Amino acid sequence: MVDAWAAQTATPDTKPVKLTFALVGLYLHVEQGFTGRAVQLAHMAMARRIVAWPAFTLPEHRGHLTIRDVLDVPPGTDRNEMIHRWAAAVWQAFIENKPIIEELLKTYPEVGKLGS
Repeated sequence: MVDAWAAQTATPDTKPVKLTFALVGLYLHVEQGFTGRAVQLAHMAMARRIVAWPAFTLPEHRGHLTIRDVLDVPPGTDRNEMIHRWAAAVWQAFIENKPIIEELLKTYPEVGKLGS
């Protein structure tokens, strides 16, 4: 899950669009149950209409799981579950930014329909 990695490794110099898309992807996957493909479609919809990307708080701790934990699990169902757990851990670390993401997504009503 590229979004978990992008959020987990973000720095103050990370481009705002990269962190925005990462946090939107994590929110849609973890909170709204979007599949990876639906998150991709959401990113594509957002890229068609660029707005001023918001500023986010970067937490010091970014979750207890990393890409290493994911790669240590053999491909298949168990790895897929680990990807979800990793995404959830990173999202939880960034949860303070949830209201910003929800407000941003109000400007993209088409995104909500993609998870159906």
